[in-house]
Amino acid sequence: MIYPNNFEEKIGFLQIRKMLIESCLSPAGVKFVDKMKFISHGEALKSRLDQVNEFREMILMETAFPANNFMDLSDVLLYLKTEGVSIAREEFFDLLLSLKAIIAVKSYIAKRHEKYPNIAKLNRQVLFDDNIVPIMDKIMDNKGDIKDNASPVLFEIRAKMHKLNASMRNAIQKSLHIAKKNGWARDDAEVTIRNGRAVIPMLASDKRKIKGFVHDESKTGQLVYLEPMELFDTNNEIRELEISENYEIQKILLEFTNNIRPDIESLLMAYRYLGTIDFIRAKANFAIRIDAVKPIINNSDEFVWREAKHPLLVLSFKEKDKKVVPLDISLNADNRILIISGPNAGGKSVCLKTVGLLQYMLQCGLLVPMRENSEARLFDDMFVNIGDEQSIENDLSTYSSHLLNIKNFLNKAKDNSLFLIDEFGGGTDPAIGGAIAEASLEKLNQKQAYGVITTHYSNLKAMAKDGNGIINGAMLFDTKELRPLYKLKIGKPGSSFAFEIARKIGLSEDILKRAKHKSGRKEIDLDQRLQEVEYEKEVLDKKQKELEFTDDALRELVEKYELLNSRLQANKQQIIYDAKAEAKEILKDANRVIEKSVRDIKESRADSSKLKDIRKIVETKKQEVNKSLEKKPKTNLSDVVSTKEKKIKTNIKILDDKPVVGDDVRVIGQETVGQLEQIKGKNALVSFNSLRVSVKYDKLEKVKVKKLKSTSSPNQYSGIMKEIHKRSVNFKHNIDVRGMRAEEALVFIKNWIDEAILISAKDLEVLHGTGNGILRQIIRDYLSSLREVQSFADAHIDFGGSGKTIIKMR
Repeated sequence: MIYPNNFEEKIGFLQIRKMLIESCLSPAGVKFVDKMKFISHGEALKSRLDQVNEFREMILMETAFPANNFMDLSDVLLYLKTEGVSIAREEFFDLLLSLKAIIAVKSYIAKRHEKYPNIAKLNRQVLFDDNIVPIMDKIMDNKGDIKDNASPVLFEIRAKMHKLNASMRNAIQKSLHIAKKNGWARDDAEVTIRNGRAVIPMLASDKRKIKGFVHDESKTGQLVYLEPMELFDTNNEIRELEISENYEIQKILLEFTNNIRPDIESLLMAYRYLGTIDFIRAKANFAIRIDAVKPIINNSDEFVWREAKHPLLVLSFKEKDKKVVPLDISLNADNRILIISGPNAGGKSVCLKTVGLLQYMLQCGLLVPMRENSEARLFDDMFVNIGDEQSIENDLSTYSSHLLNIKNFLNKAKDNSLFLIDEFGGGTDPAIGGAIAEASLEKLNQKQAYGVITTHYSNLKAMAKDGNGIINGAMLFDTKELRPLYKLKIGKPGSSFAFEIARKIGLSEDILKRAKHKSGRKEIDLDQRLQEVEYEKEVLDKKQKELEFTDDALRELVEKYELLNSRLQANKQQIIYDAKAEAKEILKDANRVIEKSVRDIKESRADSSKLKDIRKIVETKKQEVNKSLEKKPKTNLSDVVSTKEKKIKTNIKILDDKPVVGDDVRVIGQETVGQLEQIKGKNALVSFNSLRVSVKYDKLEKVKVKKLKSTSSPNQYSGIMKEIHKRSVNFKHNIDVRGMRAEEALVFIKNWIDEAILISAKDLEVLHGTGNGILRQIIRDYLSSLREVQSFADAHIDFGGSGKTIIKMR
């Protein structure tokens, strides 16, 4: 049930419906938009949402959809059901074009049925005889004219007409030439048509010079339009052939009508199919305009909306190049009713309307602007009480109309109902209005209904307690700038900030002091306490984010250390293995020389000259072995340094001066050098490679860093550049991670971004698809953490939209 009757007007849905109508291509699509209504049946709604979501992806990811000649010939087909009637020539042409459009749409979807199965199911509605269109093509050309060969009789008639027309044209041109030559007609006179007959314009004074029949005269009476006598019979014959032509065309169209009459029901289904496609297409295009998605539909009692936005605000702000502050809201069985409080013009009513409009849009089969990992649920009923319902005709005041609505809510609400009440209890004496509102809210809570209300009344804020089904929410307010932030924070009540706003607009301090005195100390203390709690919460949230960021940075450093350590250990084992193998080869070679020398000595029987030669050979080999063993390793431990240390080696000199802001410093006993950024009493803030650390000032020493040129050889530099060039050639600036699991995609993206940073790539593209938006969000969260990433955004709507992310590197 939807209440009241003007529900759609109250929440702004009529504007959505109007925009959908404007996006339709056919009257059939418009009819579907007009009939669109609230759906509470889960499976039926999910099917419609899947269709719109698939069509949205189809528009974003595929080639241009065939959207020409979307017409609705349903009324014509219903008329043709009557025996004896015939289709008109213009209707025949529209039928031909629109049936071709249906076939083109069906074929386009059929080719992609695996990607878009829910849309492909609609193709089952197209069952008409495939031979109808080829038959129609034989009858009519692509300009809407009946072809000469549509029938043998028509071909013969038109052949005679062409022959007679050619003869007639020659004869009348001859008569016109004679008239001009003799001055009976003006020099610029041309053959024209009067009463369907070819005539020549002659001067009225010379009309009897040529025998013929006058069909008309000019307004001035100076000219007459004369049909020469010799053409009279020819024109009559042509006229008779034209009558025969029209008769034959009517006969052809009647025969065609009789042939398709058995297929009219299937043709009507085909036009319903085209209207359905047009309707879904309009919804998909609207979804793209407002950045809408399909959230997760829960079967539970809970819904969790993340970054939800009011669609009309999205469109309005896009034109002004502004961004809508998103809404995070959740309700469940334990917290079913949300009481929103906060300053006037702080966004309470917009928040309420956003909830009402998005829930109604969703249950009308429309995608909604929120994160894809949002969770939604369905309701059987929606009730709304927004705005002024004052009625002179019904003798209702504003407050009376509100009470009438509340009475209907109380009578009809149940555990699967959602009610929305703006400024609950307003419009009458605050004490009485607040009391009635409180009692009504208690009853609605007993009925287990879900709801969102806005109020300034403290007694309603005080109703929220752990476990009683009611929870507070506050619209945030910047207490320093004295301006609303339009952001909802669930869990605590909000302050109205009445005194702060009054002070900002210039109300005198004297009046404000008197107002504070009159309002009572408790009320002021409560408001101030709310402000303090809010400020403390914001500070804690900020600190928490800083800690999470630092924790992530530390985790990354640990991972890099472990990776480097494992590589070092692997290299160490390899070096030891290689050294042992080399030593083994040296010993084998030496043994071979010694054994050979022993054999030579035995064979020469200790000949002195031979012994001298052998001793010389052994001595030479001994020297070679010693040289091999004395060789230093190519890389020792002191050479294993970071990339940054390879580029610039430093000498550090300790200075006696006390360090001041801007100096290079290090902690006494440590090697890492940082820059002193700030001194706060006994503490100091030092930046170590963009990581800021607070240390005791007396633990710091001032140093001077002397930079030395890198000792890398030109060959080493050349090798590095060759490697970078090789990587640059093989690097892909656009990648596709669709189908990957989130963890797998993140690892892939990290490696790809590292490679991009190495080769200084600037423009990158990631195709992740839309899906549930999880891949897109994980990738963007990672990109947000990188300083090397300048910006990232959705691709243009024609090149992937939100299914692709465009990245700009610094």
